[in-house]
Amino acid sequence: MYLGIDLGTSGLKAVLLDEAQQLVAVADAPLEVSRPQPRWSEQDPQSWWQALEQAMQQLRHSAPGALAQVRAVGLSGQMHGAVLLDAHQRVLRPAILWNDGRAFAECAQLEAAEPRSRAITGNLAMPGFTAPKLLWLRRHEPAVFAQTRTVLLPKDWLRLRLTGEAVSDMSDASGTLWLDVGARRWSEAMLQACGLTPAHMPRLVEGSAASGVLCAEVARAWGLPAGVVVAGGAGDNAASAVGMGVVRAGDGFVSLGTSGVIFLATDSFRPSPAQAVHAFAHALPGRWHQMSVMLSAASALSWATRLTGHRNEATLLEQAARLPPARRAQAPLFLPYLSGERTPHNNAQASASFTGLRQEHEAADLGYAVMEGVSFGLMDGFATMRRDDPQTRELALVGGGARSDAWAQLLASALGCGLRRHEGAHAAAAVGAARLGWLATGGDEAQVCCAPQGGQRFEPDAIEAAMLRPRYQRFRSLYPALEPHFVNSLMPIT
Repeated sequence: MYLGIDLGTSGLKAVLLDEAQQLVAVADAPLEVSRPQPRWSEQDPQSWWQALEQAMQQLRHSAPGALAQVRAVGLSGQMHGAVLLDAHQRVLRPAILWNDGRAFAECAQLEAAEPRSRAITGNLAMPGFTAPKLLWLRRHEPAVFAQTRTVLLPKDWLRLRLTGEAVSDMSDASGTLWLDVGARRWSEAMLQACGLTPAHMPRLVEGSAASGVLCAEVARAWGLPAGVVVAGGAGDNAASAVGMGVVRAGDGFVSLGTSGVIFLATDSFRPSPAQAVHAFAHALPGRWHQMSVMLSAASALSWATRLTGHRNEATLLEQAARLPPARRAQAPLFLPYLSGERTPHNNAQASASFTGLRQEHEAADLGYAVMEGVSFGLMDGFATMRRDDPQTRELALVGGGARSDAWAQLLASALGCGLRRHEGAHAAAAVGAARLGWLATGGDEAQVCCAPQGGQRFEPDAIEAAMLRPRYQRFRSLYPALEPHFVNSLMPIT
């Protein structure tokens, strides 16, 4: 039995996976994001631990026997967050999250300080990455920066609580801008550009390697046996890839989570920073991946649900799905940049908008526009990645938004690519974490990292695709038209 823990942005998920690849139990605990200033996004790490305790209580209630058989734990988590610890491993301030855009000015500063940045990291400096956040702190919160002795990523702070060890894995570390991604080691040059040294960094392991052993008191409290191994784990997208069997070159998936992601596995380091495509280490040794990322995907639908006063996202999706094709063709266009954007625009100051609103439009039209706008944002990223790999024929589909048949079909038609949604795809990151735990205790990769069988396939619909093409061209024209108005769109709260 293997325990997988996925620390997301809006919630924490824990799963128990047996050696027949069956989910024995699943537990969820919600999380809230604090936004004290425009562009800011923070969480208190203590809330992560409380969510983990809550999830483990659920598992202990529902599956105590399975918990007693756990051999290993794997960790997955939201990437890029900065958890700052002092010399006594105390948290110095709320964690700055992946979708925080305050450090946009520091990106240029970082690349000027280390002109080899893109060659070393394989990535553009973007505000969501960890390194620019530390430069922002050095300038705006110098007392906190001076006290900082260790910088951890979110899931790795949980690991510290679980094992007493400060460790990270290659895939998650790739998103800091401190990793030499091709060499899979910390870059002293990138750290020096931020006023840091390797001593500030956790030890690195591969995601499928052991990183420590679960503390005895934690094991007793949760009903786990002694000596449980904790694997290196992975950033959330690499973990989802392992959970879906996306581990060989050419395999890929699309994620409709809080953010939107298209992920393609590669067998070599293939950076493409000029197109704002990420090139990261995979969670398994000797492999890497490319990734296009948009910052608001299913979270944009959650926003629209609140905006329109609907009870939940499913209700709004259902209404949008019932719109006839002619009504969809007349829906407003939505730019989904509620938290700025990464691929392909790399603009933390980009903002969202509806264009083409009319008196006859209702909540369902807005809901459809959001689904479509997110799909178009993913199209932007996919088109960029297909320049290197035009042969992709099928992608796995994961994330909370993947539960909607209507959205899955729309996305397949937009991307022009078959999508396969497997059972339990919404828990792929947690399953991937559990699988990495399995590998850390001697599991065979071919057996452990298999692709799920069956699942529902969504094929591009020619009629829907023909309706989407002119709307996508209008969507593409809106960003350059509105870009000059983004710069001063957010004023500080006084």
